[in-house]
Amino acid sequence: MESDVIIEAMIPEDIPAVLDIDADSFRVPWTPGLFEQELRCDFSRNLVARIDGGRGRTVIGYIVCWLVAEEMHVQTLAVRRDMRRRGIASRLVAEMMRFAHRAHVFEASLEVRRSNLAARELYEKFGFRVKGVRPAYYSDVGEDALIMAADVTPLSETGEQRSG
Repeated sequence: MESDVIIEAMIPEDIPAVLDIDADSFRVPWTPGLFEQELRCDFSRNLVARIDGGRGRTVIGYIVCWLVAEEMHVQTLAVRRDMRRRGIASRLVAEMMRFAHRAHVFEASLEVRRSNLAARELYEKFGFRVKGVRPAYYSDVGEDALIMAADVTPLSETGEQRSG
């Protein structure tokens, strides 16, 4: 199954499927305009996970990150409900971390709901650790966000990790 998943750049035609996944995943989903804006933004990196569903490739997950200076910030990540727990989110995060390495990023960060244990465990696999709290960050229920960050070791020009 995991080998059938293709990770590639999000395109405007992906937005309807991404919106469906987003609406099913979050209490306060993004609008079409927000995803369209991310696709036009120079510092935004947007990936989708696709699988061949017999009638063409179907979007089953996505990740949106910002790369600013020497930092990557994960804006949002979701996988279609029926495709969760199959390593797709891990593949999306791994690809974004590889991109961060190549872009000479030194730190990756994100906010996650305190109650979202599955997401926290996913990010911990990639070296993210809790660095702080944003009280009442999620306005829908006033839930705190945990600020998580991970060191990213940039790749040298030859593609090897540089030692600290």
